[in-house]
Amino acid sequence: MSTATTTAPTIRLLSVDFDCPDPAELARFYGEALGLPVVYSSDDFVLLGREGSPGLGFIRVADYRPPTWPDPSQGKQAHMELGVEDLEAAQARMLALGATEPPVQPHPEERRVLLDPAGHPFCISTQS
Repeated sequence: MSTATTTAPTIRLLSVDFDCPDPAELARFYGEALGLPVVYSSDDFVLLGREGSPGLGFIRVADYRPPTWPDPSQGKQAHMELGVEDLEAAQARMLALGATEPPVQPHPEERRVLLDPAGHPFCISTQS
């Protein structure tokens, strides 16, 4: 039995991201509603927030269909981005807590997509 102690990896919230048909328009709405400036913008992604704080992101989805809540026929389209220092250690920790790994990893060198115990996707990322 080992007496060595290990430290859990530091995990921090980077952003909560929402699928949508027009990231600029949805960012305008939330930016004005919440008084948040644009931190980053491209044709397919806009991030609102303040330096050093978690933000709200909006991702273009070509065939976007809005949620039908409370009717579950079309679920919600949002996921969280969690910042980590060490992808391998953080992934191992999240898997130990009950996350699962889907078969597709678009950019595994900088982020990992995982599924929470209810099946919602979220990402762990080394981006700050």
